[in-house]
Amino acid sequence: MLEAADTSPASPLISRRTTPPTWLVVALACAGQFLVVLDVSVVNVALPSMRTDLGLSASGLQWVVNAYAIAFAGFMLLGGRAGDLYGRKRMFLVGLALFTLASLGGGLAQEGWQLLLARAVQGLGAAVLAPSTLTLLTAAVPEGPARARAVATWTAVGAGGGAAGGLVGGVLVDVLSWRWVLLINVPVGAVVLAGSVLWLTESRAGGGRRLDFPGALLATAGLATLAYGIVQTEAEGWTAASTLTPLLTGLALLGLFLLVEARTAAPLMPLGLLRIRSVASANAAMLVSGSAMFCMWYFMTLYAQNVLGYTPLEAGFALVPSSLSVIIGSKLAPRLMRVAGARTVATTGTLLAAAGFAWQSTMSAHGAYVTAIMIPGILMMLGAGLAATPLASLATSGAAPEEAGLVSGLINTSRTMGGSLGLAVMSTIAAARTGHNAHTGPAESLTDGYALAFRTSAVLLLAGAALMLAWLPRRKSSTPAK
Repeated sequence: MLEAADTSPASPLISRRTTPPTWLVVALACAGQFLVVLDVSVVNVALPSMRTDLGLSASGLQWVVNAYAIAFAGFMLLGGRAGDLYGRKRMFLVGLALFTLASLGGGLAQEGWQLLLARAVQGLGAAVLAPSTLTLLTAAVPEGPARARAVATWTAVGAGGGAAGGLVGGVLVDVLSWRWVLLINVPVGAVVLAGSVLWLTESRAGGGRRLDFPGALLATAGLATLAYGIVQTEAEGWTAASTLTPLLTGLALLGLFLLVEARTAAPLMPLGLLRIRSVASANAAMLVSGSAMFCMWYFMTLYAQNVLGYTPLEAGFALVPSSLSVIIGSKLAPRLMRVAGARTVATTGTLLAAAGFAWQSTMSAHGAYVTAIMIPGILMMLGAGLAATPLASLATSGAAPEEAGLVSGLINTSRTMGGSLGLAVMSTIAAARTGHNAHTGPAESLTDGYALAFRTSAVLLLAGAALMLAWLPRRKSSTPAK
């Protein structure tokens, strides 16, 4: 069972400052989340320029993306628990400062290794920062409709950050240089950092407990090794020793982590959390649906540029309706949740996204913008926005206050790992189909590969909807599932 919250005067620890307005806390938390998610995708359109300027190899170019993703996924649980024990505001500031300084270092890099090191430190900062963004928000807003609206805003901003990456990156590269996809974080990060120092209040719920270092080491090593294995699949395939070794090692380390957590007195992740139905089911649903939905931006950008001949900037503008629809879906979700419940809204959103993916799988090498990109993109992302908000709300409900940072880190980990795994799987599927159809024209063979990836994602989303309907609780509950 979960440990009871410490009710001593020192926990939770709240600063003596006047409590800031709720909207200000939400704004600062969302700004941090926007930076974190934006940086996952904003560098993609800058990769060719980075390669030319710094002389990066093809594998080095891949690691500009992977260094960030692996550090981000690997340290997320540790970042969430550190916020619970050492202070949510403190970890927010530490993560944001690391992220901002690393962005500066990457933007000024003169050698390839300097850029890769900066991207890894960025990922570490993001892993500390991301759980705190959601924890600060849920701590500031009581559970209920108000929190659902706040989580919807957080979800919309995060989704918008991922969606805006291609457009923002295209504008910055075209108008300035590739360095500004990193340097743009510096002034924004500095402003958010200053506002957070002035206006956020501190809270923690550690009750004097210390960080579970063996658990932290195993969880971080396991997640980072598993993430490394996942990103290796795109270059090496699923059966190569360089892929299987880190995948199996990562799974073994995570299994050992669970054994250690079951025996330690103050675990990094109390296994009782997984007996809370809302936490377990929402994380499983986020993992499955994220593995299908995350690849949408990647393949839509490739389809627009490699098949339809759009420039990077044109491709970014082509996806603006999709970007807006995910925000609209996220903001509509709380209203629908009050009427139909979180489970129904999450399931409906996932089914809507599946319809969009199925439509997109009918793409052709000569598709018109409205029917080949805009309408299916709107369906996919409207559904994603509708589904993400109830899942995030359910995943952070039912846990004790001292576990708030951990459950925030857990839902971010589920989304990140699901997205990384899904992109690796779908990239392999698309590449295999493209190679099989190499006898056709280049545009046609690429389209066939992308279409199969969208079709596979649609099937996966249908499975996710069935999982949500069967397992998500009808109402939020803090009672462990029997």
